[in-house]
Amino acid sequence: MNRRKFITSTALAAAAPLVLTNFKLFGADAPSNKLNLALIGSWGRGEAHFDSLATQNVVALCDVNEDHLAFGLKKFPTAKTYVDWRKLLDDHKALGLDGIVICTADHTHAFISNWALNRNLHVYCEKPLAISVEEARIVRANWLSRKTKLATQVGMQRHAFQNFNRVREMVRDGVIGELKAAYAWGNRQVKPAGASYDQAKGILTCKGQNGTSTRAGYLPDAGAPPKNLHYDLWLGPTPAHPYNPEYFTGKPGANCLQWNMFWDFGVGQVGDMGSHTMDLLWNAVDAKLPTAIEASGDPFNDAITPIKCESHFEHPANDWRGPMRISWYQGGAMPSSPKNYVDLNKIGHGAMFKGTKGFIVADFETRIILPVGNEADMTYYKPRPKNELLPTIVHFQKEWFDACKNPSLKTACDFEYSGNMIEQMLLGLVAYRVGKKLEYDGVAGRVTNAPEANALLSRKYREGWTLNG
Repeated sequence: MNRRKFITSTALAAAAPLVLTNFKLFGADAPSNKLNLALIGSWGRGEAHFDSLATQNVVALCDVNEDHLAFGLKKFPTAKTYVDWRKLLDDHKALGLDGIVICTADHTHAFISNWALNRNLHVYCEKPLAISVEEARIVRANWLSRKTKLATQVGMQRHAFQNFNRVREMVRDGVIGELKAAYAWGNRQVKPAGASYDQAKGILTCKGQNGTSTRAGYLPDAGAPPKNLHYDLWLGPTPAHPYNPEYFTGKPGANCLQWNMFWDFGVGQVGDMGSHTMDLLWNAVDAKLPTAIEASGDPFNDAITPIKCESHFEHPANDWRGPMRISWYQGGAMPSSPKNYVDLNKIGHGAMFKGTKGFIVADFETRIILPVGNEADMTYYKPRPKNELLPTIVHFQKEWFDACKNPSLKTACDFEYSGNMIEQMLLGLVAYRVGKKLEYDGVAGRVTNAPEANALLSRKYREGWTLNG
């Protein structure tokens, strides 16, 4: 099931009653019970939220593409429109905003989230929450200082599949004994549009305007952008790059695959399907930040993130398990199968958990248990009774709506949970770039054994742009 079908097929009628504070009770659909929300990014991923947002009041739309704004207005004809999200947030009081939904390019996610938190707005942000370690830490800390008042959610909507909780219960309840390691992977192998890429050598080659072949990083200048596209605003805080239409030729909802592999615009598969797949693992292991990281992959290219890469993270013990190793694999890199008759390559995006008495292998909606060893007779495992199963997320966006109205309610993928997860994944890319095992102080947010790595924890922004606006 794809993301759009998942979002739109969930029946709102089956949802639990709203828990409301500071809202008058005149029926669930009364205007006084609805949130005033702004949608930033009104096409592609934004469209996937249309039906959910229609249960609330959409008072503003923002998109750097005026054609996309017109598309959003067909669904929300009374919304005020903006091309610059900074102007929208400046108008938050006049709009009576309660919160925002962010469906923009990845390199603006942390910016818009942090600015919105600074204005005491609830935030739903599509994944990834950030594309640098520093961004993840700043946004997470900002929300933690306001968590009793503001609701946050990162758009890892597969988290609502019941399988996520079933896997967590099995790991916690000891179906594979003591947890020792966990692995997640994604086999998507996307190459840059509008260019040829020699993966073995890490060389990207593009065609320039004069027709000659040039070894290049980012896509070459292809002239002026169309009038409907405010390209400078699309670039936002990232360093300037010339316009090329290949950044925007993808299908609605998947256009990110045209640009998110470029370092200045995203973090490739780490921020794309990696966020969804690591979430399946992360939900089960109760990890925070790693103490050591190592990674390897394709030859480094200063324009695009690696297609094939693997990262390994050492995590300390917590109150129910010992120290463990977490691994991420992408683009053809894979963990070893526990048995030769189990073909992990047939699971496009999956997770595996290794314990002292066996393995769990899972994708988003199913799982198998593989007992291993003479003592793995399963007599030690007692499934939970039905009344003790973890509660189901009836509707992922509605969970956030409810928490906006009553921030004492927890969301599954808030900015702490999601911030820790993406910080770990981004540290893997730092280790890949440095080419050595890193030791990490998660409290200080610093690499302690490789000073050159600390420069890669943050990114440079264009003059006039600040993360803490």
